[in-house]
Amino acid sequence: MIERLTNKNVVITGASSGVGLSIATLCAERGANVVLLARRIDVLEEVQKDLQERFSVSIFVYKLDVSNTDEVKTVFSKMMHELGTIDVLVNNAGYGVFHAAHEASIEDVKGMFDVNVIGLIACTSMVLPLMREERRGHIINIASQAGKIATPKSSVYSATKHAVLGYTNSLRMELSDLNITVTAVNTGPIETNFFNLADETGTYVKSVKRYMLKPEFVARKVVDRMLTGTREINLPRWMNAGSIFFALFPRLFERVGKQVLNKK
Repeated sequence: MIERLTNKNVVITGASSGVGLSIATLCAERGANVVLLARRIDVLEEVQKDLQERFSVSIFVYKLDVSNTDEVKTVFSKMMHELGTIDVLVNNAGYGVFHAAHEASIEDVKGMFDVNVIGLIACTSMVLPLMREERRGHIINIASQAGKIATPKSSVYSATKHAVLGYTNSLRMELSDLNITVTAVNTGPIETNFFNLADETGTYVKSVKRYMLKPEFVARKVVDRMLTGTREINLPRWMNAGSIFFALFPRLFERVGKQVLNKK
């Protein structure tokens, strides 16, 4: 397991904190060369220094706002020129804002789609020609259980994650004969600063805190599956069972689960 990532080039968006940072740390621990992408270059440089000292691997950092498609083209072109090849791309950058549909501002709607969907597609599009040419690689898209089960006050966020899953599933089929794996990671709530913006009142976090996943746990599940043929990673398992029940019996699920779904 550890040797599988040795000297591989792993690119991670949203790598300055949370799950992205935890994934970066584990990849470095397992001998990978890691590329950290995020908007906060000062934080990335601190992480770079720490990981290089601890694990003696190459760590590259680039300032990137994935919602800026011109910036994505510039940064990825420079990065690929310097690295030569990319073995794994982890599309982790994303955010959410929880509001009732009639209260969601158009600015927030555009912002979430620009980062969660357009940014993810833009980053993926940059590595696809190289991976297709080399007939190898792994694309990991951090989606959400919200992409399978929409809940009140997350209409826009859920819509972006539905889009990510649709894109991921289609891309997987396109690349199935090229030895390129495409993995969707669908998680429930994770204990990160995501909710500082998404849940300003703290109501949702308070109601689901006992179910929240640790970023280190999610990262380990993702890194353990890197460069394998894994189709989906669903966490926690019991929540994924709920999504299957929802797909089969949506009306019953919405009626029975109404109280739980309205935690926001």
